[in-house]
Amino acid sequence: MLEGDIANIGAGLAIGVGAIGPGIGIGLLGAKAMEAIGRNPEAAGPIQQNMILAIAFAEAIAIYALVVAIIIKFV
Repeated sequence: MLEGDIANIGAGLAIGVGAIGPGIGIGLLGAKAMEAIGRNPEAAGPIQQNMILAIAFAEAIAIYALVVAIIIKFV
């Protein structure tokens, strides 16, 4: 294998593995938020606001993985 091939595999693994956690986390956040809204529809506004904030934090972790993958690929 050439050095570039190993870097490509490493970049793919970095973003692939790095996106699993945030993907699962966002799915769980959405499911629990819908469950909470179903139990208490009057609290939909604050629940949705907190859910969106938590999703943004979870998505930031995937962005870090993307940056690492780009660094591996091009540096």
